[in-house]
Amino acid sequence: MNTGETRQDTHAAGAVQYTRFDGAADFQRAIDTLLEQSGRELRIFDPDMAAFRFNSAERVVRLQRFLLASRTRRLYLVVHEPGHIAKHCPRLLHLLARYNHAIQINRTDESIRELQDSFAVLDARHYLRRPVARFFRGALGVNDETEALAMRSRFMEIWSASSPAVSSTTAGL
Repeated sequence: MNTGETRQDTHAAGAVQYTRFDGAADFQRAIDTLLEQSGRELRIFDPDMAAFRFNSAERVVRLQRFLLASRTRRLYLVVHEPGHIAKHCPRLLHLLARYNHAIQINRTDESIRELQDSFAVLDARHYLRRPVARFFRGALGVNDETEALAMRSRFMEIWSASSPAVSSTTAGL
């Protein structure tokens, strides 16, 4: 991710790295970097998940590696509209069927559908954030527990205002 600034600070859990990105390719690299970090729970909020390319074979392999690393790994997704996942992400749906104990996809309640940002948080340590989901400008934070913890708390608020949306069975779609 060479389009933005990178900042490193020393922290007890490791060097804090903050990297800004401005384009789609840099955003995709940031997702891959996030998936390479150690962690147990990956939580992602996005209006429709289209930008995350969850039908890409490489991305699904990375998600599968994440889940295979431990039986305690979990993936939580929240979307405003699940249509993109249901119609355009058969690889993710296959992964959901295989790891239905570890993946949950929810849809936001009508009351919070105005939220327009997008973010992913791995445990309370690493994060990826785009202030406006329709643009690829944002930041990746690695080992930034302060910001990641705040984002995890925000995700939990969004999660509590959502309900299950996508199932691993056709009847659940």
